[in-house]
Amino acid sequence: MEIDDEAPLSDSVTIAISLSPSSSSSYSSSSSSCSASVVPHPFSPLQQTAESPPFRPLRMSESGGMLSLGGWSHDGERLRFVDAEGNEWGNVVNRFNQLATVKGGRNGHQEVVKWSDFGSCIGMRETAEFGEEVLRAMRGGRRDWKRDITKSELHSYWCRMTDPWLDSRILLFFDLCDRNMDGRIDEREMKQVISLISPINKLAIKNKEAEEYAALIMEALDLQHRGYIQASEFEALCKAILPKGSSTISYKKNHGQQQEPISKAEILFRSYWRRAWIIGLWLMICFALFTWKFIQYSHRAAFQVMGYCLSTAKGAAETLKFNMALILLPVCRNTITWLRNNPGLNSVIPFNDNINFHKVIAGGIVIGVILHGGTHLACDFPRISGSDRSVFRQTIAANFGYQQPSYFQILSTTEVASGIAMVVLMMIAFPLATKWPRRQSPSLPRSVRKVTGYNTFWYSHHLFVPVYALLIVHSMFLFLTDNLVEKTTWMYIAIPVLLYAGERIIRAIRSGFSEVEILKVSLYPGKVLSLKLQKPKGFRHKSGMYIFIQCPQISPFEWHPFSLTCGPEDDYLSVHIKTLGDWSCQLYSLFEEAILTGLKQYPKIYIDGPYGASSQDHIKYDIVVMVGLGIGITPFISILKDIATRLKKSSSNHAACGEGSLEKIPLKAYLYWVTREQSSFNWFTDVMKEIADTNQKQAVVEVFNFLTSVYQEGDARSALITIIQSLYQAKYGIDIVSRTPVRTQFGRPNWFNIFSKLARRHRGARIGVFYCGPMTLARELEKLCTKFSTKTNTIFVFHKENY
Repeated sequence: MEIDDEAPLSDSVTIAISLSPSSSSSYSSSSSSCSASVVPHPFSPLQQTAESPPFRPLRMSESGGMLSLGGWSHDGERLRFVDAEGNEWGNVVNRFNQLATVKGGRNGHQEVVKWSDFGSCIGMRETAEFGEEVLRAMRGGRRDWKRDITKSELHSYWCRMTDPWLDSRILLFFDLCDRNMDGRIDEREMKQVISLISPINKLAIKNKEAEEYAALIMEALDLQHRGYIQASEFEALCKAILPKGSSTISYKKNHGQQQEPISKAEILFRSYWRRAWIIGLWLMICFALFTWKFIQYSHRAAFQVMGYCLSTAKGAAETLKFNMALILLPVCRNTITWLRNNPGLNSVIPFNDNINFHKVIAGGIVIGVILHGGTHLACDFPRISGSDRSVFRQTIAANFGYQQPSYFQILSTTEVASGIAMVVLMMIAFPLATKWPRRQSPSLPRSVRKVTGYNTFWYSHHLFVPVYALLIVHSMFLFLTDNLVEKTTWMYIAIPVLLYAGERIIRAIRSGFSEVEILKVSLYPGKVLSLKLQKPKGFRHKSGMYIFIQCPQISPFEWHPFSLTCGPEDDYLSVHIKTLGDWSCQLYSLFEEAILTGLKQYPKIYIDGPYGASSQDHIKYDIVVMVGLGIGITPFISILKDIATRLKKSSSNHAACGEGSLEKIPLKAYLYWVTREQSSFNWFTDVMKEIADTNQKQAVVEVFNFLTSVYQEGDARSALITIIQSLYQAKYGIDIVSRTPVRTQFGRPNWFNIFSKLARRHRGARIGVFYCGPMTLARELEKLCTKFSTKTNTIFVFHKENY
């Protein structure tokens, strides 16, 4: 499939069907079904306003018969009764054999399955009720349709469901809707089918809405007001509205390209050079410090007793000093937020990876502790206690009061005891900071999960305070030197510790002395808490930033980061918090209780921030792609609001603003929101409508909603939902799922196809891809960015939100 370079990336929802004896059916819609634009489309003949007469979407022939819609008969994707993948007849046979029992009859013994197992046999185990309705339709609705199924019968049913002729499958779909099998579908039957498929697709369609949708279909098809529709009319509607297969765009190498695509090595360099030089510089410094100290102690007198064990331990100790100082810098968030505002520094230092670099340094500390402590315990100390007395007296006896210590006497010294205490504290804090304990992974034993979680991570991570105190003590009681000049640990850590301590003091002053007034509290389905807060005096933020929130009623020490969902020019602050952990669950419960009991006073809330995030970098790109999974859309809401505000200013005062006001607005922004719950769309209904209103004159933003709970378009289980959605949006301009102008797409996005479209539409551009959500999709998107940047002359630069 090819696309016009000038065609919009989104799908139109406009539908116009005109059937007459002299012309074949035609409909106005995009050939793609995997995206929806927030840009409103002109009304079609299906659409109706207060001033317009009732719409007449279909014009049948004078005889009332359906006219041929040639070319679509063999389309296997337009309407499917079985899953597209993994449902070959062989798989059906295997499931039949697993469920079958031997039953006697006139024809002897034969294998049969219960009628209630039909859905499981054809791969509809999770929607067995719909499978039973399909079986009822294929058996003509007879009284005995609830009888056992033989393998030969199952094969005939399978052939009918997978019939290559679209007309045959639409007729089966008609029979499914025709509850009394009289060859007609009335409004009551249509409502019954809508009520049947709604829970299957996890859609909340109320009884009144089902009546409205059934009436909408009847209005579109029953032009003669007979009170029913026939198969020919229903077939015309299905062929006009149901999607015609996948929107795949096959990529042809160098097709339409003006220049040769860049090499993979070059794109990897472009994507990772900032990370690479930082990590390379860090490794070089660690290696240089290790080598310097290793050589230095190779010429000391103590080397005659402990050999290269001493040099190794001291070399590792020097890297430990450096890393213990460096590990504090990536978590100095105020400093990083301030530094990233400098374009020069931000262009060469990957501030967005500060937490990842913090973790890398922690890995370096682990290696250093193993080398330093392990070499001392396993090699140096045994050599000291077991060395030749004469060699001991000639070399290091003065450091031990001219008395050769035993191994256990060495362990009881201040230096070793403080070092062991540090290692014990690190052994507690480091494992609890890893992914699985922090998130209480189900893969952990139940007994372990009880003592893990975010709270455990938070409190155990603050063991760094006694660790640094012990580090100072450890460095002041060295065995082999009394020279203060050589006791350099304090020199390494002084500035980072003071900087970090200063940040914590500023944070306490900024957030602890003034309680933030709560202006509005909203509780959304899916246990999402929305807080509208008074904007503190002097508080300034940019779109994409986040703040920390503390609720002293839950814990006076815990601070949790949340993206701001307000625009920079709003006179308030807002956040949306989904209950994903114990702290957020307690916070939700507190506000829920306050609302239900009618309390006039909400729980106290303190904020700290704002802090910079990767989403801020959207201003670097003319083309921006934002991908949010579920609550992961929050970083991009403030960006959308910022764009909408700037567009309003530009349109209201174009002469004064000129192009200068749009310098930091992307020329094109795409938002892909993927969620599994229909109720999620309630979180930002107002924002989506605002974007639609401001985007009418300047089509800058395109929003694509994906609801994964609904079966993909073309699946018989969601086909009627697709029909209703198209008719309703064509008439009212509102999507029945999201209740916004943005049409909701069903199933999971085909990211390869999406990137294909973007690469072809924006040839030669540099596109920023911003993502907030789980790591699984992050890896996929990053691979696609590299793949398409390598294969085309469009560059995709990936950014992931990290807190």
